[in-house]
Amino acid sequence: MPKTELHLHLEGAIPLATLWQLIQKYGGDPDIPSIGALEERFQYRDFDHFLQTWFWKNGFLREYVDFELIAQAVADDLAGQAVVYAEIFFSPADFSRQGLDLQVIATAVRRGFERSTGDIQIALIVDLVRDFGAAQGMRVLEMMHEVRHQGIIGIGIGGTEHEYPAQLFTEVFHRARQLGFHTTAHAGEAAGPESIWSALTDLEVERIGHATSAIGDSNLVDELVARQIPLEMCPVSNLRTGAVSDLREHPILELLRCGAVVTVNTDDPKMFNTSLDYEFTRLADAFEIADQELLQLAENGIHSAWCDADLKKRMVGELRAYFRKHGRLVD
Repeated sequence: MPKTELHLHLEGAIPLATLWQLIQKYGGDPDIPSIGALEERFQYRDFDHFLQTWFWKNGFLREYVDFELIAQAVADDLAGQAVVYAEIFFSPADFSRQGLDLQVIATAVRRGFERSTGDIQIALIVDLVRDFGAAQGMRVLEMMHEVRHQGIIGIGIGGTEHEYPAQLFTEVFHRARQLGFHTTAHAGEAAGPESIWSALTDLEVERIGHATSAIGDSNLVDELVARQIPLEMCPVSNLRTGAVSDLREHPILELLRCGAVVTVNTDDPKMFNTSLDYEFTRLADAFEIADQELLQLAENGIHSAWCDADLKKRMVGELRAYFRKHGRLVD
């Protein structure tokens, strides 16, 4: 099935073989003697443990050529899964402590994408990372504005949601809108519905990442439905980090059936051992999903993308052609 991906982190999508190559390049890790051990490293006690693992992994990205390497590997991997369009988060501020120029990182990432031979279009979203604070976020925003020609179309904030609430970044997001960037925010993943409310009211975002806790506030669900705010939901990610204890408890289908604009994404696929195919398959196994609902989830991803109307029209046509070919769509 031709697919779109709206919530995927470049650094969390590095194929294990590529990450293993980087670990070996920098002298290895005595606790990771094999790729198998690396795969086992990506098991998490909770969300905070996941974040610790995230920063550990990023320690093996130390040179600009490393970003070219991972960008090409991620693009090739996505194209091999029939992902035709992706909006990929990247977190340049994570690497300022390594003395790297954030603008050169953006250029290296785009160069890596362009080296891919896969049939895929990729846009970039800058994750300003809550944990570095609003002042740093504003500096990174201005720096990324100067290199937006590298295909940077939006900003977002990930990181430790419960310690760095959205309202801290109100001025940053206001400035981003002035500069013409699209906006999204991780919210309702590791905090409650109030985090989502803040993203909507303080940051005035166009989309919400995760939004798992929205289902606990009926007024919030009504607001999301009324405003048709796209939700970048990542079911397997939420399962792996403990945001939900069982996939059958995930609110994705309930929100869809309430009329919310729900999309399916992978977040950090290689850290969670998932893919978009796996996400859709697991959802189909966990819930009684009609083909029309599967089509709706996939189409929502297209309609919620920050690309031009002609590309959206083409992607919808290809998606519906796939469903017709397999006898799963009746017009």
